Amino acid sequence: MDAADPPTTGPDPDPDPDEAALIDAARAGDADAFRRLVTPLQPRLRAHCYRMLGSLYDAEDALQDTLLKAWQNLGGFDGRAKISTWLYRIATTTCLNAIRSRSRRALPLDTGFRASGPGDATGTPVAESAWLEPFPDAALGLTAEPDPQESYELRESVELALVAAWQHLPANQRAALILTDVLGYPARDAASLLETTTGALNSALQRARVVVAEKVPAQSQQATLRQVGDTRIDAAVERFRTAMDAADVDAVVDQLREDATWSMPPQPAWFAGRAAIAAFLVENPFQYFRWRSVVTRANGQPALAAYSVLATDPPDAPYLPHAINVLAFDGDRIAEVTTFLDVTRRGITGPDFRAFTDTGLFTRFGLPASLPA
Repeated sequence: MDAADPPTTGPDPDPDPDEAALIDAARAGDADAFRRLVTPLQPRLRAHCYRMLGSLYDAEDALQDTLLKAWQNLGGFDGRAKISTWLYRIATTTCLNAIRSRSRRALPLDTGFRASGPGDATGTPVAESAWLEPFPDAALGLTAEPDPQESYELRESVELALVAAWQHLPANQRAALILTDVLGYPARDAASLLETTTGALNSALQRARVVVAEKVPAQSQQATLRQVGDTRIDAAVERFRTAMDAADVDAVVDQLREDATWSMPPQPAWFAGRAAIAAFLVENPFQYFRWRSVVTRANGQPALAAYSVLATDPPDAPYLPHAINVLAFDGDRIAEVTTFLDVTRRGITGPDFRAFTDTGLFTRFGLPASLPA
C-alpha cells in the first residue's frame, strides 16, 4: 500500500435532497427528522471513529456520543458547511478526547513478544483495551450492489495493517491523515476541522505519512485480492476452513507462506514460521477443542468465525463463539492469521478453558450465538 496515494472514501453518501427541510425540522425538536438526517451517515461516521480509535466498541461509543452532541447542539449549526462535515468535526473531536485518556491499541506483532514455544499462547492475557479490534465489513454500510470502486476504497481504508499503522501516530497527526487521505478533505478544510493552520496540518501530514509508509505492506489486501481473483481466494478460504475444522495441521500449514505469522489478541505472544505455528496448533487449539467455522469478512479481508466445544464435551454439545480469524493473503497463500478471541480467560492458563466468557464480538458481527453439533 502506497501511503502517498491512500484510499479516498469520500465523507458521505449522496445527501438527502430534503436535507435543509430536515435540518429545520430537527432544530424545531423533530427527533424523527434528525434520525432521517443522520442515519445514512452513521456507517461512515462509525468507520471514521474506528480508524481513529482502533476499537469497534470504542467507535460505537464515540458514534453515540457524536449523535447526542449533534442533537443537543443542532441550534449552533449555521449551515455554511454540509451537515456531514459538521458531524465529522464532532466525531473527530470526540475521538481525540478519547485517545488522550487511553493508551494506543496495537496488534501482538507490534509488541515484539515473539513466542519461543507453544506454551507461550497460554500465558496471562494483556488487558483487552490494549489491542486493536476487528471491524465487520457489514458495518461499512455498503449497499446490496455497491459501486465496485467505492467498495474497494472503503474496505482498503479499514484493513488491519493500515489501522494498526495509524495507531502509532500522535492523535492530531492521525486525525489529519485520516481526514485528508481517507475522507478526501482538502488540507485547508481539514485544518479548519482540527482548528489549526494549513501549514501546521501539512507539516503533521508529512511526518505522519513517513511513519505509516514504514509500517504498511507494499500492496494492500484489496489490491492482492483483486489481483488473485475472487474464485481463487474463495477456494483458498474454503480449504483453510475445512482444514481448521478437521484439525488437520498439515493441511493448515500447507496453505501458509513460509514466514507466515499467527497472533491471538488478547494474548501477547505470536508465532512466526510454519514449524512454530504447527507446534502451537497441535499443542493448543487442536488438542483442547473441536471446531466449526463460518466464513465472514472483517477489515475488508476474508475471515472465519470459529466456534468451539471442549474436546471432552459430549458429541451433541453446541459449538459456542470462540474467535474471529482474520486472514491476510500474499497471492493465494496466507501470510498472516490474526485470531481475535471472543472470550476472556480471566487469568486461566493450560487446558481449563471453561472460565471463558462471551465478550459479544460475534453479536457485533451479526453471527449466530451457537452452532449445532
